[in-house]
Amino acid sequence: MKGNEIIVASANPVKIEAVRLAFERVFPERGWRVRGEPMPSGVGDQPRTDAETLQGAENRAAAAMRAFPNAAFWVGIEGGVHPLGEGMLSFAWVVVRGQDGTVGKARSGAFLLPPRVVELLNAGYELGDADDIVFGQSNSKQKMGAVGLLTGGAIDRTALYEHAVTLALIPFGKAWQAAAER
Repeated sequence: MKGNEIIVASANPVKIEAVRLAFERVFPERGWRVRGEPMPSGVGDQPRTDAETLQGAENRAAAAMRAFPNAAFWVGIEGGVHPLGEGMLSFAWVVVRGQDGTVGKARSGAFLLPPRVVELLNAGYELGDADDIVFGQSNSKQKMGAVGLLTGGAIDRTALYEHAVTLALIPFGKAWQAAAER
């Protein structure tokens, strides 16, 4: 691994913090510099399927790699929703690209959204805006997010994303490399 700069393809402080925490947990010996830079997702403002959400994360990571080619890693995180019967799931995809060409991908845990939030999503609102309306919040997507609001803060958006970033780092770890050599 060359360098210590990580570009997170977003200016959202929740995503930047989740990446910092995950990299420090997985590679504690490195002194990471984590920087957020907004990048286009190439998908709708509110991705509405699993595939569209993954595409958004892939597009963000690829755009960051093109814009900042000297970084060690580029991370795209895209939150999305997906229909499930009458309801809707919320989750995020994470794509991590490494300087050596390795790519890691993982999806966060998923959870059902309340019917009133789903109604607003179906009316064209983004999840963060729908949450703000239903829960009387302001800019919740840059704070605890839907998961934090729904779990009473037991799991916030940073923790949800940190877990997924950690899983996306599996292909960069020693265990993966050892398994590849067997």
